[in-house]
Amino acid sequence: MIPYRDTVPLRYTPWVTWTLIAVNFALFVLVDFLPERTQVHVTYLYGLVPARYGYPGWAAWFGLSPDDYTPLVTHMFLHSNWLHVTLNMWLLWIFGDNIEDRMGGIRFLAFYLLCGVAGAGLQIFANAHSTTPLIGASAAIAGILGAYFFLLPNARIVIWVFMLPIFFQVPAIAFLGIWVMFQLYKITTGLSSGAAFTDVAWWGHLGGFIAGALIHRGFLSADRAASFSGRERHAP
Repeated sequence: MIPYRDTVPLRYTPWVTWTLIAVNFALFVLVDFLPERTQVHVTYLYGLVPARYGYPGWAAWFGLSPDDYTPLVTHMFLHSNWLHVTLNMWLLWIFGDNIEDRMGGIRFLAFYLLCGVAGAGLQIFANAHSTTPLIGASAAIAGILGAYFFLLPNARIVIWVFMLPIFFQVPAIAFLGIWVMFQLYKITTGLSSGAAFTDVAWWGHLGGFIAGALIHRGFLSADRAASFSGRERHAP
């Protein structure tokens, strides 16, 4: 089962959300056409390698500058495969436009990037010794989910039973609550099993969500707030 769409109508054109989706797909295609060895180099150079900052001696030996913090941002624009980038951009398509609707484009972009950095920071703290590059927009998108959880808890998310013509609606607060519990489950099972890290940045997801939940109100546009009524009206 996957989210298909939400039922909240837009009042403004989500130019930044659309641009982020286009840029992520364009960069994925560009990197995908590079030779495999170059792809690996790009992933280590612009992806987020926690040990780069947790173990600067190793980073210098490996050829990564521990004083370069640009990967905290650039890792959000790299993805490992078509499924990875498509799933991330699908969630951004569903949830990002409504948050941009309430923040405005510039505020939304700053919020998106800050949530991604916050998620990256928690991932580094949790797995400082990891030499595996972390890539993807998941933490930034998790921040959007955190904002959505509090701004639009009563919105309806249309769920599609994959490969079947079956659709049903659930409240956003329920869908996102389950999403958070799943992240916590993966983190706790990883800790209890003694796994140092996995190929999914669960801590980054949680960090992005928490950041989005905590800071989203500081990015809301007062001008746009006047155009929204106290009670959201949802399309059927």
